[in-house]
Amino acid sequence: MSLNIPKNIIVIIPARGGSKRIKNKNLAVVGGRPLLAHSIIAAKQSKHVTRVIVSTEDEAIAKTAKEFGAEVITRPAQLASDDASSESALIDVLDQLEAAERYIPELVVFLQCTSPVRRIGDIDRAIEQLVSSGADSLFSACRNHGLIWQDNHGKIDSLSYNYHKRKREQQMEVQYRENGSIYVFSPRLLRDTNNRLGGKIAVYEMDFLSSFQVDNPDDIKLVDWVMQQPGYRTSQSWPGQLSLIIFDFDGVMTDNRVYVDKSGRESVLCNRADGLGVKQLRALGIELLVASTEKNPVVQQRCAKLQLDCFQGLDDKKQFIKDYLTKHQIDAAQVAYVGNDTNDLGAFSVVGFKIAVADSHPAVLAAADYITSRRGGRGVIQEISNQLALIKQ
Repeated sequence: MSLNIPKNIIVIIPARGGSKRIKNKNLAVVGGRPLLAHSIIAAKQSKHVTRVIVSTEDEAIAKTAKEFGAEVITRPAQLASDDASSESALIDVLDQLEAAERYIPELVVFLQCTSPVRRIGDIDRAIEQLVSSGADSLFSACRNHGLIWQDNHGKIDSLSYNYHKRKREQQMEVQYRENGSIYVFSPRLLRDTNNRLGGKIAVYEMDFLSSFQVDNPDDIKLVDWVMQQPGYRTSQSWPGQLSLIIFDFDGVMTDNRVYVDKSGRESVLCNRADGLGVKQLRALGIELLVASTEKNPVVQQRCAKLQLDCFQGLDDKKQFIKDYLTKHQIDAAQVAYVGNDTNDLGAFSVVGFKIAVADSHPAVLAAADYITSRRGGRGVIQEISNQLALIKQ
C-alpha cells in the first residue's frame, strides 16, 4: 500500500550557542564532524524532507550550518536562554517562515543535535510510520530494560516495576525510553498545544546504540566510539571499485605540526601503522601516490620509506590530478583523494570519492564522502586500508 506522504516536510534543528557543561557543545567534533553536522546530513539524506533549517543566535553555529548545506534562521536572544524551551524555538521558525514567505509546512521533523546517532533511513521511516499509523505526533525511543527507582521526597519507590512481584526481564511490560533523536508532528499540533507531542502518539523504535546523547564531556567519547562502528557513521558508502588513492601529506600522514631545530631543519611526526596500511592497500590491487603543496625533503624521505610515488610543490592539485589521470588513462570515478584543508577542495572536485581526516577544515568535512575516525598522523592510511579490506571480504 502506497503512503500519501506530505509534500512539504521541514526539518528544524535548534542549536543555541550557550552551553554550561560542554563549551561550544553543538560544534564539538564527534564522529569526525561537528555535532550539529550529523543532524544536518541525516536530514539532507531523507527522501521526504524538503527543507533543513537550523535555528540559532550564534554566528559560528550559523556558519557551520551553512557549510553543511542547511538554511539558517536567526533566533531571538530571549529564545536562546537556558530557560527557553525547544518548542519556543520551533514556533519562532514557523512564525518567521510564514511572515517572510507565507510558507507553512505540512509536517515538522524536530532533530536534536545532542542525539546524533541515526541510521540512514531513520528519518524517512519515522515519517512513514506517523503517516501509516494515523498518529498526530511521534517520538523516537529505545526499549527500556532498566529497573528504575524514584526518590519520592526521601522515600525510595520502584518506578518501572513492582519490586514486591519481581518479574524476569522478558516477562516485564514493554517500556520505552525517549532518546531525543527524532520527533515528527504537524505545525497545528505544536501551535495548539505548545508541545511537540499530543493527540495520538506513535513511537519510532531505535536500537540501544542509536540512543546515546551528548550531555556531558564523557558522552563525547562514548558517542564518538559508537559512530566508528559499522552502520553508525553518518556516511558509510564506498565506491564499488578503486584503482588509485591520492594522499595529501601534511595533515594526513602527519598531525600537521612541524618541528624546527636551532639550525632550521624541519621534522614531522608520522605513524608507523601507515606502513602496514600501504602494504594492505597494495595487496588489494590499489595504486597509491602522494600529492603535496609543500616541497620539503622530509616528505620525499617518508614517501621513499613507504615506496610511494611523491609529487611535491604542486600549486594546483586539481590540474595535476586531471593531467595525471589523462596521462595514465585512469577513470576519475575509480579514484579517491584524502585531504584535510581548503587547498584540497580542488582535488576533491575531480575525483570520484572524497575522504577527509577527522580533524579537517569544516569545508572539507562538508564536502567529503567519507570521514575517517582518526585524526591526521594517527594512522589514517591504516584505517582506510582496514575499511577497504572489510569491503573486499
